[in-house]
Amino acid sequence: MKVSAPNAARVPAHAPLRGATLVLTRAAGSARHEAQRVRALGGRALLLPGSRLAPVADATAARAALHAALRAPLCIFVSPAAVRAAARLDALVPGRRTRVFAVGAASARTLRRHGLTDVEFPARADSEGLLALPSLQAPLTRVGLVGAPGGRELLPQALAARGARVLRAEVYQRLPARLDRRHLQPLQHARAPLYVLLSSSEALAHLMRALPAAARARLLTGSVIASGARVAALARAAGFAQVHQARSALSADLLAAAAAVHAGTRAMKDNGTRI
Repeated sequence: MKVSAPNAARVPAHAPLRGATLVLTRAAGSARHEAQRVRALGGRALLLPGSRLAPVADATAARAALHAALRAPLCIFVSPAAVRAAARLDALVPGRRTRVFAVGAASARTLRRHGLTDVEFPARADSEGLLALPSLQAPLTRVGLVGAPGGRELLPQALAARGARVLRAEVYQRLPARLDRRHLQPLQHARAPLYVLLSSSEALAHLMRALPAAARARLLTGSVIASGARVAALARAAGFAQVHQARSALSADLLAAAAAVHAGTRAMKDNGTRI
């Protein structure tokens, strides 16, 4: 049976993202729910992954580093992907006196699914929010940091500045995504207004290097919805003229910010039409 394409006329006029195209840059395979939410809000979802997740080359070394991180007085998981990758390496069993932290609510939920129920996390789901927690103020001793090479470099730098010996457990890799015409053609033909959701500086760097000139130029015409001040600054440096900041990297916050910007764009267009 042939399934017809969604009819734009069926989208309610009050849908917050009606008429908008949202470019989703989360890692390959991890933006499905975000795309569903975009469509539920009346928008068009365009998948343009900024990275892909891969296992580490040396699982034995990663497992040993994970054990050391889990036995530090403080242990931080930087993303849901870090939790899942760590759990694939071994059971997540922290030391009896280890305090476990997550960068946000999504990482904390993933930790709970793997048996860690006593997890601290900030309301603002980014490095700055985590570093503002009272428990992570100076002076620190040893802090485990579970994640991937690169990305969130603010965390180890800030923790070291507060006296911590940072025990990094790199339990997976973020590599450039394999982009092909399935990604590039929709981008080049995307209808305006275009909103680019960015929650990772590394994803932005990968895209700027990997995209052909024409596709990169088209992406730069979009308005960035950045997860934080650092990502926003890097987006401006990359050449985006319109950059807005969401409350956090959570999908709900990114989409809320996109809807607010889109509402302003529609209002300006309506006012111009009336004039």
